[in-house]
Amino acid sequence: MRAIKQLIHFGWEQALSCLFPVVIFASLAVTQIIPLPFLPRYDWLLLICLLMQWVMLQSGLETRDELKVITLFHLIGLALELFKVHMGSWAYPEAGYSKILGVPLYSGFMYASVASYLCQAWRRLKVDLINWPPFWLVVPLAAAIYLNFFTHHYWMDVRWILSVLVILVFWRSWVVYEVNQSRYRMPLALSFVLIGFFIWIAENIATFLGAWEYPNQSDAWSLVHLGKVSSWLLLVIVSFLIVATLKRVKQGSYMKRDSNTVTGLSEDGNKYSQI
Repeated sequence: MRAIKQLIHFGWEQALSCLFPVVIFASLAVTQIIPLPFLPRYDWLLLICLLMQWVMLQSGLETRDELKVITLFHLIGLALELFKVHMGSWAYPEAGYSKILGVPLYSGFMYASVASYLCQAWRRLKVDLINWPPFWLVVPLAAAIYLNFFTHHYWMDVRWILSVLVILVFWRSWVVYEVNQSRYRMPLALSFVLIGFFIWIAENIATFLGAWEYPNQSDAWSLVHLGKVSSWLLLVIVSFLIVATLKRVKQGSYMKRDSNTVTGLSEDGNKYSQI
């Protein structure tokens, strides 16, 4: 019975953390079913995202520091979108006044919503980290993963090499979180896989609702190739590394020699329930 209560509580906290992505999906569905007047669909989506961001900040659902992180992700995502659309990886076929080089500005909020989820879940579940790797390993790895999204068009795709490096770097790393005053932990790499898989499911819903279009979906919608899970997995890793690094830099954690002292956690897993 307690396990069910904990699962329900965990699901509720996750749902609250997903508020921004839920609004984006709801907006995609509504604007596809009900054409809104005066402006093209993409422009309405941009206005809805801006309004939602303002509401979350004013209501206290997001802090100003979290807004800075989300804005950073918006810019990172928009840069990736501009390049990928230029290379023909996917397209935004509908018209819009807020499109730049074929990319509607609302698309950056889809990346920002991932950052919003991470920040919200981090705070609501009181996330902490055990055996977080040193700065000189984390930052170059995140940069290499992000750059590979660009360079693989001109050079070999090294995503699998990067995936192996992720496993090696984070082999001893754990994420600790709190559910209803009970602490749990799971391998950090497993959390990457789970988030990436659920984003792939969300991607299928988004393309079905016309958020964007892959070349094989131009005539009729079809399931996004399962191989895209690896892309989302790597993007989630970049997102997580940026959020975690910014949080730890702000706390001065990288100035400490012992990361376990910083987090206040020991390497002994007996005090936590494992997933």
